[in-house]
Amino acid sequence: MAVVGVCEDEPGLRSVLTRALRNAGHEVVAVSSAAAAMGAFRATPLSLLILDIGLPDGDGRDLCLALRAGGIDAPVLFLTARDGLHDKVAGFEAGGDDYLSKPFELEELRVRVAALLRRSTPVSPVTTDQPLLDSARHALTLGTREVALTPTEFRLLGRLMRDRGQVVRRRALVAAAWPMGGLVSDNTLDSYVRRLRRKLDDVGGGAITTLRGVGYRWQ
Repeated sequence: MAVVGVCEDEPGLRSVLTRALRNAGHEVVAVSSAAAAMGAFRATPLSLLILDIGLPDGDGRDLCLALRAGGIDAPVLFLTARDGLHDKVAGFEAGGDDYLSKPFELEELRVRVAALLRRSTPVSPVTTDQPLLDSARHALTLGTREVALTPTEFRLLGRLMRDRGQVVRRRALVAAAWPMGGLVSDNTLDSYVRRLRRKLDDVGGGAITTLRGVGYRWQ
């Protein structure tokens, strides 16, 4: 039996997903918003996440990025009515593992879930005194302190926090922060990192270090 987190705002579809997963023998933690998911999914060791991209209080890809940054590495299956190439690229850059376009058949959902679970090892979320990303408020928080982030800052910091302690190369950071493409100079990336460092000073905790000529590291 796996523990599957479901974030889907449409009540009928959420109910169908919950019943289908339970009939397959899984335990389900179902919520309807990014804000609810941030609390529920961080409190439970999960084997798999099913996230709707179009949530009432944010983008499911931002939610995925925030959960990844908080130490949750369970496979993520996105549900979406948007299946363009740019949408998929943005989802994979945010840490997603698979896509299922709406409308879909439950049998396809079943086989995709089974395939992802074969690669899944439940891991408890990381609990530290480090700052956390909040996808519902698009902010960086630590206790009662909070600082707002732009979409680009959010994606850039999320990519760094996802690989805590590891150097993330500049090319990977550009791909994550600007998933729709575009010409991004080294100076632009460095400028965003400087802005993030100032915002980290505002909340306290966490740091971005530089490996000159290679990339940056969150620690």
